[in-house]
Amino acid sequence: MNFSVMMADQPPPLEATPLISEVALLPHVVGGEAAQQVILVQVNPGETFTIRTEDGHFQCIPGPAQVPMMSPNGTMPPIFVPPGYISQVVEENGMRKVMVLPHSADFLPSLHPHLAHVPHYLHQHPLLPHQPHPMYSTVPGDLPTQFIHQHALPPHIYAEQESRLYGRINFIQRDERNTKMHEQLRKRLNDRQNGHNNNTNSNKLSSPPPSPQKSHTNLNAHVQNGYGKGSHFTGISNGAVRLKQLYKIQGSPPSDTENGDSAAVLKGLQDMLPSIDKPIVSSIQARSALVSWSPPLTSQNSESQTNHLPTKFTYEVAVSSNGKNGKFKSVYTGEETTVTLPDLRPATDYFVKVSAFSNSLRGSSETVSFTTECSEPDPPAPPRLVNKTKSSLSMQWKAPNDNGSKIINYLLEWDEGISGAFKEYYTGHLKQCKLNELLPSTRYSFRLAAINEIGMSGFSETVEFHTSGNVPPPPSPPSLSRAGVSCLSLEWSPPSSVSSEEPLTYILEMEEESTGYGFKPKYSGEECICTLKNLRRSTSYKFRVFACNSEGKSSASEIVEYSTCPDKPGPPNKPCVKGKIQAHSLKVAWEPPKDDGGSEIMKYVLEISETLHGIKWDMVYSGSLMECLCNHLKPGTWYRLRVYCISCGGQSQVSEVLPFQTAAVPPGPCQPPHLHGLAKAKEVILQWGAPDEDGGAEVTEYSLEMANAEHEEHVQVYNGLELQCTVRGLLPGKSYCFWAKAANKAGYGPYSEKSVISTAPGPPDQCDRPLLICKTATSVLAKWESPACNGAEVTEYRLEWGGVEGCMQVVYTGSCLSYEIKGLTPATTYYCRVQAVNAVGTGLFGSIAWATTPASMPTVVCDLNVLEDGLEFPCFSPATCLALYWTEPHCNGSEILGYNIEYGERQLMSVDRVTSCILENLQPDTAYRIRIQAVNEVGVGSFSQPIKAKTRPLPPEPPHIECVVFSHQSLKLKWGDGPSKVLMPSSVQFNLQMKDKYDRFVCIYRGPCHKYKVQRLNEFTVYNFRIQACSSAGEGPFSDIYTFMTTKSPPPPLKAPRVQQVEDNLCEISWEALQPMRGDNIFYTLQLSSGKENEQVYKGSGTSFSFTNFQSNCEYRFKVCACRRYEDSTGVQEMCGPYSPSAVFLSQKQELLLQNTDTVTELWKIEEKSLSDEQFAFLLLVGFATVAVMFAIIMQHFVIK
Repeated sequence: MNFSVMMADQPPPLEATPLISEVALLPHVVGGEAAQQVILVQVNPGETFTIRTEDGHFQCIPGPAQVPMMSPNGTMPPIFVPPGYISQVVEENGMRKVMVLPHSADFLPSLHPHLAHVPHYLHQHPLLPHQPHPMYSTVPGDLPTQFIHQHALPPHIYAEQESRLYGRINFIQRDERNTKMHEQLRKRLNDRQNGHNNNTNSNKLSSPPPSPQKSHTNLNAHVQNGYGKGSHFTGISNGAVRLKQLYKIQGSPPSDTENGDSAAVLKGLQDMLPSIDKPIVSSIQARSALVSWSPPLTSQNSESQTNHLPTKFTYEVAVSSNGKNGKFKSVYTGEETTVTLPDLRPATDYFVKVSAFSNSLRGSSETVSFTTECSEPDPPAPPRLVNKTKSSLSMQWKAPNDNGSKIINYLLEWDEGISGAFKEYYTGHLKQCKLNELLPSTRYSFRLAAINEIGMSGFSETVEFHTSGNVPPPPSPPSLSRAGVSCLSLEWSPPSSVSSEEPLTYILEMEEESTGYGFKPKYSGEECICTLKNLRRSTSYKFRVFACNSEGKSSASEIVEYSTCPDKPGPPNKPCVKGKIQAHSLKVAWEPPKDDGGSEIMKYVLEISETLHGIKWDMVYSGSLMECLCNHLKPGTWYRLRVYCISCGGQSQVSEVLPFQTAAVPPGPCQPPHLHGLAKAKEVILQWGAPDEDGGAEVTEYSLEMANAEHEEHVQVYNGLELQCTVRGLLPGKSYCFWAKAANKAGYGPYSEKSVISTAPGPPDQCDRPLLICKTATSVLAKWESPACNGAEVTEYRLEWGGVEGCMQVVYTGSCLSYEIKGLTPATTYYCRVQAVNAVGTGLFGSIAWATTPASMPTVVCDLNVLEDGLEFPCFSPATCLALYWTEPHCNGSEILGYNIEYGERQLMSVDRVTSCILENLQPDTAYRIRIQAVNEVGVGSFSQPIKAKTRPLPPEPPHIECVVFSHQSLKLKWGDGPSKVLMPSSVQFNLQMKDKYDRFVCIYRGPCHKYKVQRLNEFTVYNFRIQACSSAGEGPFSDIYTFMTTKSPPPPLKAPRVQQVEDNLCEISWEALQPMRGDNIFYTLQLSSGKENEQVYKGSGTSFSFTNFQSNCEYRFKVCACRRYEDSTGVQEMCGPYSPSAVFLSQKQELLLQNTDTVTELWKIEEKSLSDEQFAFLLLVGFATVAVMFAIIMQHFVIK
């Protein structure tokens, strides 16, 4: 059976198309069953047929060709067609053909106007890339290969769908085992997402699995390669996407051992992190594309996860051009869900994926591929010159990047050698061109552009080439434009017969006769001017010039000769001093310069400056001599000298500077001294002015001399640099004469004019140390003498007194020469000093005198106190003792020996030198009056102020303890006479203690109550107790030890017994068994209640009892209790626990028993469901809380608001 694939409106397949023998038939296909048939695939011109061989490689077969294929079961394989077309099977003459027809006129509204322009065989358009072809595994029983009819369509047919054709799908290539497992997991996931429906399709095809482009259409028909419903592609379903993400988490695809864990895999799929749907790539251009995506979502059944997802995500878009597994580059990070990818390369496959993250949550989409559109080529490189003649130019160039569309032509433009607008010269597909019939020695400009089916590229950079020509004529001789000491600037004119557009280069040659080397080239270039440097000064040079072009070098121009200029001379030597430097004159000389610059020195110039760092210079000499006498100088002044020379070459640099200083002379007279401020009694402050002339040297010191009269001998009182001094040691109210003079390094100058200055009266002199006489322990007499008055009578005296030498106060002011100080402290050292005062001022304090008062009796004890608790004293009883403490008073110079304490009826107690004591053997609850006095060797001090203190009453005795209630786990104790609960505060507190297992008494209660229940005790155990009473008087003694013992604990209550009728007149009652309690045996008592009568029907250690001889249709109630049997000193004792709930038994016949079983069971359950005390208390507490809350709400609403 022949199989042919063709497009509508095309001629029939070619009759003579070659049979492809390169495609080897698989051995298991050729040698298979007889049902296998050969299918010939007709590949038309301009089409490509893609198959996958057994080893997994892909092979593309271009048309026209016929490819033999094997169909194992004779079925028609699925055919994939371009968008907007459908495949239809037509049978003609026993040959089944698949016709590819347009789907409808609505799909392509612009199809009909353009069908007339569609050629019969359309070539593959460069903007439409080959579609990917999913292949099946070549296993026995399946179709070995898959083929897709491909036909390229021009871009104008699919103008609206063009952007959707560039996406590509990367399908997961898997074997049959992985495919089946994938289908199984996908179906189970869909079943769980649809509410665990069991209507799963169980029909499994034995034919090859459907193509990934056709499978799962109902699940994910709206998502493929990032495009919407308008695309003809259908991609992998959401289940496949989730499975792929799970494979990434586990590290590898599931194996055979994991097929049994499909439920766990599905659980992982549902608990996966949020993922993003495939991004949608649209508006694909040559260098940009628009990518958009939806916010991340979780699975449909994970509503709880969706509620915990953040409302805002940050997205990251990554792009790779090196394949799906290549390196991705982040191009965008932000919160927008749409981004434009710029700066893309035309006709390039790109892979893009989107990641969303918020805090620690992160999810990624699948990778989506797309291909950018083709565009015009890149601008080519400029053409390069290969060969040239006088009338032709040969050029070549390289092909630029075609950007996805083959370059079909090149456009070469030129300016025709006139530097005008560019015009087309050559258009063709060759990469070389030769231009003929050109002018010789002419410059031509060229630029190049490339053309493909999309359009024309930009032009290359403009290049210029010249045709060949003749050798130029010699240029004019060079002329001198500027001459220097070491340089010459020459210029020349180009040859007159050469066109200005012809490029020429020039060679300048120079000859120096003194070297004998002849002409040597010094310059080569296109400029007609040249400056030669590094030449010798005052030297003659010869020059000539040549003109050169591409054809050769011209003959030399005429030879000309030029000379360099002479140089300026060097600086003269440093000037030197001849003879001795005078105060007003100086003779100086210098030597000529070592380099005269090639010309004779005409004159020398000498300059002088009065400062060492100034810039002002004055000329003092100009002439041909080399020495000079400088007059009219200032003494002791620094000067600087320098010299320079002048010749035909110019002025030289100045010489080194000669600094010098003229001799100094003594300074002139100073300004006369005068009084600064007011004159004092014994000193005056004098000031004077500096001399008007310092003699050319700095004044180094001043001298001030004094005399009592003008003709008496002078006495120097000051020598220094200051213009002020203080003259001391003068007498008050007397006149003195003063002179001042200045000195420098040359000596002292003359005296100033005389100045007469008088002193003022002064305060008295300093007093002598006063005489101190101790009259008593608290009084001292001070005496002193009058000092010199210094011209003014002393009017008063001031006496300072204090206990510290540096801190004394004035205690007396008056004219007397003695004073008695009273109220002093015995055995204390005191200090004093005296100061005299007159009308002028206050004299200085005299020397300090000191005296120590004799010792005396101690002072009074001021802070006598009673210690309340006295716990720091051993054997202290607050009822019979009082604890006293005080602070030791001042001893007044004699150490304290002890204290006398008076209390009660003038009872006197003496103690040693302590600050605390205890008064013992006092009466309880009695008030005492207490005072104390200190004693030393001098005598007894005064009593302190009395204080009142009262002893406390005696503490209470311990009460008697008795146990009023015994229990197996608690003991209720009672002591004294009083209520169990005290409503008012009581002064008596009780401390109840119990002995623990370590034989230590531990306090279990402390308070005013007279009863206490000790709980959480062990049964049948002995416990020891003691009690103590405490009051404000203190803690009383502990009582004797009381011993009490807990009782045996009764058995716990049992559950209701189980009653089961065995026969018409026989039923069996059973109950649960209890373990022995501390070795005591357990027996049971069964009680029967019928009406108002109770009867004990059984007593023993068994856990069941058979009851007979009961009446029919009567109600019986059974309940059981456990009893504990033990022995004590009185004999065998029995202790029974509470009865269990009753079990109801209705006596019936055997045939009615089954009918009433349910009723009995319900009644039994009702009995068992009776509320316990704890449950009832809890319900009561809940009800009370509800009522309280409602009452609070009502009060808030109606009263407060």
